[in-house]
Amino acid sequence: FDRLLKEAHRRNIKVILDFVPNHTSSQHPWFIESRSSKDNPKRDWYIWRDPGPGGVPPTDAESSFGGSAWTKDEQTGQYYYHQFLAEQPDVNWRNLQMRAEIFSSLRFWFEMGVDGFRFDAVHKMVKEHLGLLSTEELHDILRTVRKIADEYGDTVLIGETMAPDFLHWITYYGKDLDEFHIPFNFFFMAQTWDAKHIRNIVESTEHTALEIDAWPNYVLGNHDFSRLATRYGAHYAPIAAMLLLTLRGTPILYYGDEIGMHDAVIPKERSKDPTPDRRDPERTPMQWDSTANAGFSSGDPWLPVNDDYIKNNVGLQAGIPASILSLYRKLMWMRKGDFALHSGTYKTIDTSGSDCFAYMREHDGKRFFIVLNFSDKKEDVALHLPGDGGNIVLSTFLDRSGEKVQLSKKITLRPYEGCVIEV
Repeated sequence: FDRLLKEAHRRNIKVILDFVPNHTSSQHPWFIESRSSKDNPKRDWYIWRDPGPGGVPPTDAESSFGGSAWTKDEQTGQYYYHQFLAEQPDVNWRNLQMRAEIFSSLRFWFEMGVDGFRFDAVHKMVKEHLGLLSTEELHDILRTVRKIADEYGDTVLIGETMAPDFLHWITYYGKDLDEFHIPFNFFFMAQTWDAKHIRNIVESTEHTALEIDAWPNYVLGNHDFSRLATRYGAHYAPIAAMLLLTLRGTPILYYGDEIGMHDAVIPKERSKDPTPDRRDPERTPMQWDSTANAGFSSGDPWLPVNDDYIKNNVGLQAGIPASILSLYRKLMWMRKGDFALHSGTYKTIDTSGSDCFAYMREHDGKRFFIVLNFSDKKEDVALHLPGDGGNIVLSTFLDRSGEKVQLSKKITLRPYEGCVIEV
């Protein structure tokens, strides 16, 4: 790991670790000690309860993966609590010794040189129904975590926070922006993929984040959801890329989306996910090249590679100027090189009467207009550009660079096309 950090940092690559604050493995030394006897010093590091009348579980709480959230330990006769699998017992954050050990673990990795953490399933830490850890206590803990991170300089804390609405989501930034730098904004993920609904998500994010001067972020894919190209259709993948990489805030990509990977068909005998959701199809190995196992491994990978890897991989797409990988690279290069796209202001542009979404990014007098066609037909959109109009600097079809867009004239977009126009 020292070598990984050294080589990554030498290339100016940050290294972020996944951190699981809600539970441990049932094979973790802490839990092995905890379950050894009722009077073990680590007994209270987890959540144990006596059986209910007749030996039934203490409550009717259900696991997120189905079935009871309680498993009986025959050795001591008590039940332990797990919001996920029985092999993932929840820790008790009310226990201050356990809490101190978690904080010590964070310091260990920061002192190793890691640049930050992605905190898993943070919302699951709250267990008010068990009389353990209220929402306010959770935020107290997160503020402590932020103080620890701030001691180590330029670090980042990212939270997997499943929120029911935007007002709940922004609480994870902290009242004084003293909790997560980036609480994942998942509202795109379960949204109807059309201009109206996507516009509403962006406007709600902007409005909510601006209220507390927070830096927004957007997520279009992760390991718990069907892949973007499968969820919305491959024809939507290019404008999804343009949307994600031209909005104000941090764009969060899921590996493989940059080459349009889709959900794989996993034979039952190769399935690994023990949950009812069967999330294996979106978790197959990255498709690097056309060699065995898509260049991912010389051994037998945990999951089989997608059946299209020979025709769809990084090696092939890197040599095709019109590939979606080339589009992602151009968008990232533009975003990195221009403050208007990186950290400029955001403003929605009226596109009434069309299934298009348009907005302006501006910084220090420089403006970019982004217009995205979500429909399966041509759309004519009047942007009412200032001055003498502008030039298309990038189309999702990668074929209109330099094309002039005149003042007050309409721009014609092909089905599922997006354009970035510089004014």
